[in-house]
Amino acid sequence: MSSATSGSPHHRRSRIRHALATALAAGALLVTTACSGTADQGKGATTAFQLTDKTPDPAGDVDSFTWSTYAEPTTIDYAHSFDFPPNQILANVCESLLRWNPDLTTSPNLASSYTNPTPTTWIYQIRPGVRFHDGTTLTADDVVASLRRNLDPETASVWANPFRNVKSVDRTGPLEVTVTLARPDSTFNKYLAAGPGTVESAATLAKSGNDYGNPQTGVNCTGPFSFGSWTSGQSLTLKRFDGYWNPALKAKSGQVKFVFLGDATTRVNAFQSGEVDGGWMVPPNAYAQLRDTQAGSLYFGRNTTVADEVVSNLKGPLGDARVRQALLMAIDREGILKAGAGGVGEVAHSLVTDNLWNEAPDATTRDAILKDVPKYPYDPAKAKALAAEAGVNGQKIVIATSPLDSQTTIITQAVAQAATAIGLKPQIDSVSAEKYTTLFTDPAAREGIDLFLTFWNTSITDPLDMYGALQTGAFGNYGGWSDPAFDAAIDKAVASYDPVEHTAANAETQRIALRELPWLPLYTQPVSVFLGKRITGVQPSIAYLYYPWAAEIGAKG
Repeated sequence: MSSATSGSPHHRRSRIRHALATALAAGALLVTTACSGTADQGKGATTAFQLTDKTPDPAGDVDSFTWSTYAEPTTIDYAHSFDFPPNQILANVCESLLRWNPDLTTSPNLASSYTNPTPTTWIYQIRPGVRFHDGTTLTADDVVASLRRNLDPETASVWANPFRNVKSVDRTGPLEVTVTLARPDSTFNKYLAAGPGTVESAATLAKSGNDYGNPQTGVNCTGPFSFGSWTSGQSLTLKRFDGYWNPALKAKSGQVKFVFLGDATTRVNAFQSGEVDGGWMVPPNAYAQLRDTQAGSLYFGRNTTVADEVVSNLKGPLGDARVRQALLMAIDREGILKAGAGGVGEVAHSLVTDNLWNEAPDATTRDAILKDVPKYPYDPAKAKALAAEAGVNGQKIVIATSPLDSQTTIITQAVAQAATAIGLKPQIDSVSAEKYTTLFTDPAAREGIDLFLTFWNTSITDPLDMYGALQTGAFGNYGGWSDPAFDAAIDKAVASYDPVEHTAANAETQRIALRELPWLPLYTQPVSVFLGKRITGVQPSIAYLYYPWAAEIGAKG
């Protein structure tokens, strides 16, 4: 096993949670969304849309607002939160050592500063004077206890994989924590701006034990809101924490009530009626309706998600890269966007969104990387000829799907049509939502399946977060694809702290992946959020999973 991935149960659990997040989002008639990183209409977009960095500033505070989520969290324990409902709540209650900002940059947070004196040493200076919601003061011991949970097999943290190269986490001063790595890892520090860097009171963790994060105990962190109450099956309420340390993000609302609305139509009707004031992940088939409503405003923002068809069987006809290339060229991705995604989005020419290259050393390098990828424009005739050259002649392929939503159905039908167009005989295998999730968790469930759909987002601003999932032996490498040159490039990217070397290695992984196409990139969409006419101030961005977005929402003027 290479340094970039781990075969441990913790790594597997992390990827399982990612798969479940995907399937649950779809199962609730929702689609994980993505964007190109542009400030307005993206190139190749099928209809005009505007990316909004920030909605209008609030005119003042608001007593409370209500927010919809498509499902109830199973827990708000940060070590077991790898899904959209718990993470968008926790982002406002618990904080990490670093912060992932809405513009997808990273900045200090509970760690006021950090240094990297050797390739395997990270030293964090903990911000003084920070208080937990119970009034106790943050210390280095709290940070150590919180981070070590991700290393403990008994915790079975979904964030264990980012800690795969961590040798030790130690208190080296009253407000200093040192993390020692077994080998250099260029992604470790970045992950501390997301769930892996979450800090909780050591005393609370010890007292709550296995009950930590459940409806009765909640959590005790340092964010702008504190845990209020949780009525199972109905709602979860947060209260403004007046002792919050950061005046720039002091909550403008006295309370936030999250209501669990699993049905998409019910959720959209609640927006229209004003029963709820807002929500993330707006159903694409409601875009037109909510753009024109007097009840509020629909906004789009930055994302890091790409819709892909996973090639899960390389022993059949799709084992030939030419057939995979032909299939991608035969898929009418623009048509999918128009029919299934409300016309909002872009055809994806990569497995990552363009904005993940924002940390390239310079704009010239970034632009060169974005251009230096093989393109597969819609060309059924050329695709059929390439497939014939590869020996395609009526072989059967099985496309797994589930009656999750109209968008999933449209995608599946389009892929099947493309397969037929290049000479294959597609069979659509529709399974329940529960069985669909097992495609991500159980290799046996993928037996006999050639293709299935996923929506894959990253938690850091680094293409390595996605491409690492395709390395030999990685749990997310669902088709068992293996390429020695790709693996070597991943290892080099992980070990490289130098921006030039790191970017170059990442670019090489992308070139290989897009030439070989172990997954077929379909399209991206922007993050979507609806704000009712009472509130404003949010920054639309996928960072809402880790950034305290609700603190910025206040009264509309």
